[in-house]
Amino acid sequence: MAFVLRSPFAISTCLKQLPKATTTTSRAFHSSPKPLNFHTRTTPSITTLSKSRNAFQQSFRRSYQAPAQIPSPSGTLAQRLLYGAAIVSGTVVATNLIFNRETREDGGMPPFERQFLNETFLHTGLGVGIIGVAAQALHRSGWSYKLMTMNPWVVIGGGLVLSIGSMYATFATDPDNYVQKYTLWSTFNLAQAAILSPLFFMQPALLARAGLYTVAMMGSIAFVGATAKQEKYLYLGGPLLAGVAIVAVSGFAPLVLPATAARTLMWSERIWLYGGLAVFGGFTLYDTQKILQHARMSERGLVKKDVVNESISLELDFLNIFIRMVQILGMRNQRK
Repeated sequence: MAFVLRSPFAISTCLKQLPKATTTTSRAFHSSPKPLNFHTRTTPSITTLSKSRNAFQQSFRRSYQAPAQIPSPSGTLAQRLLYGAAIVSGTVVATNLIFNRETREDGGMPPFERQFLNETFLHTGLGVGIIGVAAQALHRSGWSYKLMTMNPWVVIGGGLVLSIGSMYATFATDPDNYVQKYTLWSTFNLAQAAILSPLFFMQPALLARAGLYTVAMMGSIAFVGATAKQEKYLYLGGPLLAGVAIVAVSGFAPLVLPATAARTLMWSERIWLYGGLAVFGGFTLYDTQKILQHARMSERGLVKKDVVNESISLELDFLNIFIRMVQILGMRNQRK
């Protein structure tokens, strides 16, 4: 049931957030040259000498300001890389110190659990890579423009049917049936890519930063879940399910509430953003320990080993956290 509630947020709510970022980007682009044109039209032209002087000053300003912006990206890129590395390492260390004071008492992770976890994260990374490549290809083909002009309820309904249908079909397929299993899993990833392709309207640097922050957050939380006591965080399933229901209601609020309810919409957006980060961070912790539990069950012969099914839950966690990171970073860029 948790998958049914988690899947819509990765694929439905991103569309209603993107027009703000894209319109502000286009407005900033179109508004930048206007002061220059306006200034040139209204400059009083008394003599030929004044005209030449004003033209020279305008051309000097343009030629002076353009080179001043050239060396800045290289410096900021190096700084951002350093900041990103510091964030990743600092998040891992801090999260481990705060939430992982009680580690495993069985002498560490057994080899079969380690192999099961590594294969699951490998499939998770492969699935996220398929979603990213397919979404970029769809965006270049013009699919994003068509998607943005569709009725949002049609997009949400179609996305839910295709995503949930392919997801449960993947769950129901026996892991020994490799062809059908991976075909349905690829269909699920392509469904996510079709809905998330409008994210490529955002700046590539912003998407890269959001991906880095998402990897740092999920990596640190997964490390805590993997090294903590067995089944220590499995009790979080119920509270997280309740939290994800609240996040779901807040995500659909802009489609139901009128625009005059500004304060309610503001709080619903905050719940969707920051509450969603907390909920899906908790789901990452819960899913990591659930994966290890399934690894122990498969070692005893109670269930079949199925890393594809386990990777889907982590993919949904990644997409939900990534979308919220993109929106938070986009809001910060608008305030600057």
